[in-house]
Amino acid sequence: MKIWTALFGPQDAAARAQALADRAVGGVFTFEGPHDVFTPLVLASGVRDLDLMTNVAIAFPRNPINVAHQAWDLNLLSSGRFTLGLGTQIRPQIEKRYGADFDRPVARMVEFVGALRAIFDTWQNGTRLDFDGEFYRHRLMTPTFRPGPNPYGPPPIYVGALGPRLTHAVASTADGLLVMPFTSDRFVREVVLPRVDAGLAESGRTRADFAVLPEVIVATGRDDESRAIAEDAARRLLGFYGSTPAYRPVLELHGWGELQPELNALSKQGRWDDMARLIDDDLLDTIAARGTPTEVGRILRRRADGVSTELGLYQPFPMDDDTMGELVDALDS
Repeated sequence: MKIWTALFGPQDAAARAQALADRAVGGVFTFEGPHDVFTPLVLASGVRDLDLMTNVAIAFPRNPINVAHQAWDLNLLSSGRFTLGLGTQIRPQIEKRYGADFDRPVARMVEFVGALRAIFDTWQNGTRLDFDGEFYRHRLMTPTFRPGPNPYGPPPIYVGALGPRLTHAVASTADGLLVMPFTSDRFVREVVLPRVDAGLAESGRTRADFAVLPEVIVATGRDDESRAIAEDAARRLLGFYGSTPAYRPVLELHGWGELQPELNALSKQGRWDDMARLIDDDLLDTIAARGTPTEVGRILRRRADGVSTELGLYQPFPMDDDTMGELVDALDS
């Protein structure tokens, strides 16, 4: 099984990427947090036998041309080992933090992917650029600004989604789906995969033509103290995610739907400790994978079985090298 895990910043990105590759991790991803999402991958691109992905680059504050250049260059630097992962974020973040538009996010994301494909086609095959959408318009590509064919081709485009309309749209237009980490094994199998199958059928494709990458929040350590620290961080992360209305369907499937507005109210008061205390053991075990590295490896294998041959580890903070190595060994055993 191929394991993806996070690079948390640019300062030691190359060294961390090499250490993870040495422990048989298959790919590293970055997220749109306190650092730029592309820079660490540039620094890590020289590490061979390690795939790279943005997980995710927030699309709407960016322009398809800017993203296309960054993705094209990263695929060139990494010798074809880069995947462009995109996401929508939520309305308050887009409008209040980025100062960008969020209206009709599903249609906007579909068009963003379409614009990227048109730009990539122009660069790779020399076709005339003539993308005229509702949100994005690209009609000019003079030789000065055209990088020319990429020997590794355009990078694949994955999109993060959880809701029904966006999941369906991603399956009908993109190359892969990034399943958001605030989910459960049951939700993936009973809710997400049927939506994927419907979207693929619309585009005349099957699962063989499309990647599904589940992401699982992991809380592990090699001793009791480190596991306790990891579990506390996971509870805080789940409290933060669970406060978002978009994730209520996951909670509702398991009978915890009323927890979401309670977490949301606490988040508006800045009561982060109280939010974490509302994440009991049952909820933690339903969403996250916790235990020793060997125990977590077994949980991850069960959650990936029949869903994907790849899995993303979502960690509240970097896992130490020995713990990572033990976890990967457990997955391969």
